[in-house]
Amino acid sequence: MTATKHTLVALVADQPGVLNRIASLFRRRGFNIESVTVGHSEVPNCSRLTIVVDGSTTSVEQVRKQLDKVVDVLRVTDISEDSIVARELALIKVKASSANRGEIIEIADLFRASIVDVASESLTICVTGEEDKIDTLVQLLRGFTIKEIARTGRIAMSRGEIGPLGAVSGASRRERGAKPAEPAEK
Repeated sequence: MTATKHTLVALVADQPGVLNRIASLFRRRGFNIESVTVGHSEVPNCSRLTIVVDGSTTSVEQVRKQLDKVVDVLRVTDISEDSIVARELALIKVKASSANRGEIIEIADLFRASIVDVASESLTICVTGEEDKIDTLVQLLRGFTIKEIARTGRIAMSRGEIGPLGAVSGASRRERGAKPAEPAEK
């Protein structure tokens, strides 16, 4: 089985220690998390977590099932095979002099990036897009000496009406302290 990049999205309760429990689960299974992003979601008192990890489909599915058992995880889905919209944000501080400032600005414009800070010896560029786009911009800017880079990691959601996290009533599950009962076998 070959390792491939998987994108997992989860809806989690806004509770202290949730991210630590999730990261520990991956650590115990020997997975290196490539990126993790967390932010507010459309569900009150819940956050959306996006995790990118390399691994075989079988082993990532095992970890996903174990994540689904964590009480503060309301729902988790592997959207790697779905049609998704995925973006990343990067801030890139580049050494800039009066001689090369115009060339750096032209490169930023080609990538639809914004200059968000101008200093006497540097420019800070903000770019959003797919990982490959940001990697290409970084490679082009290396010739000007990159002073600092900050990247968010991937955020993603499925295309279409309702994504894999769907309409989840997070509060009701959290109040119960457990997952909803599985449907009875026929």
